[in-house]
Amino acid sequence: MAIAPTAGLGGAASAALQAYRSTAGQGSAGGEAGGDFGAMLGQALSGVVDSNRQAEAMSTKAIQGQGNILDVVSAVSKAELSLQTTVAVRDRVVQAYQEIMRMPI
Repeated sequence: MAIAPTAGLGGAASAALQAYRSTAGQGSAGGEAGGDFGAMLGQALSGVVDSNRQAEAMSTKAIQGQGNILDVVSAVSKAELSLQTTVAVRDRVVQAYQEIMRMPI
């Protein structure tokens, strides 16, 4: 399956895609998969935090008159996309959990 380039993706989506590529084709046992998923989530969240910090730093430079407005807009857009992706993933995980809890035993 071909996947498009990741240049326009936010930090979370890029980290998730990178983690998928690194684990694609590996047949791991159920116990190992939990650790890989946790590591992937940790990577994705750290990417989101980093992009938000970068956007904040760029904004501060722009306020001080030292930054390029195009760089600021680009960094803020990337941070916004990363945050939106993270919120969407969180919502899907909560929805899946609620669906599992509704299943009869």
